[in-house]
Amino acid sequence: MEKLLRFLGSWAISTLKKMGHMTIFFANAIYFVFAPPFKFNLLLRQIRFFGNKSMLVILLTGSFTGMVLALQLYYILRKFGSEALLGPGIALSLIRELGPVLTALMVTGRAGSALTAEIGMMRISEQIDALTAMALNPMRYLIVPNIVAAVIVFPLLTAMFDTIGIYGGYMVGVKLLGISSGTYFSLMEDYVEMKDVIVGLYKSLSFGILVSLVCSYKGFYTGYGAEGVSKSTTEAVVMSSILILVWDYFLGSVLL
Repeated sequence: MEKLLRFLGSWAISTLKKMGHMTIFFANAIYFVFAPPFKFNLLLRQIRFFGNKSMLVILLTGSFTGMVLALQLYYILRKFGSEALLGPGIALSLIRELGPVLTALMVTGRAGSALTAEIGMMRISEQIDALTAMALNPMRYLIVPNIVAAVIVFPLLTAMFDTIGIYGGYMVGVKLLGISSGTYFSLMEDYVEMKDVIVGLYKSLSFGILVSLVCSYKGFYTGYGAEGVSKSTTEAVVMSSILILVWDYFLGSVLL
């Protein structure tokens, strides 16, 4: 019994220590986001890294998500004689939930893992220590551009995901299943409100901050050696994915 209590106490203290360390890192990163000078060249590079290089993944995922959603919703709505509501159902599902969440998960897998590995390699090759030795703040050069770029890019990628997903649903619902194209889009206009778009926007913004902070933190404090980098990359992707789903639930419950 005593060994169990010691183990639980040690685990609790270690977990609280890690949470405190991560909180301090997050607070410093957010502070330097608003502290000049701003590194616009690095920001543009990271916008291309997060956005341009993720477009193909987002377009493919969004189109097939809309197609699958159309097939499944049509099967469900047909039982209630409400096939005409297929368009609003797809639009609301994508704009409020699937668009922000799947975009964040895809970007985490493609860009977040690469970001963690890149910063981790800089750590084990002592490039971060070299920046500190030259009196250059690593937070300003390595972390801040990623956070700002993610905040800019995530909503734009989510909008692309939603749009291509809606047209993917159109291809299946109208061209394959025979629903009227006028019904598909006109009812969508009636049921989708500005509040739904704003909810999706808030989610994508928060996911951008979350993913960039977690992946940057795991890379910045990676262990030494190839094993340390691979471990940090795996932890960053897993933690970001879990936090995206958890935060999506809490944010959705608040913004209903």
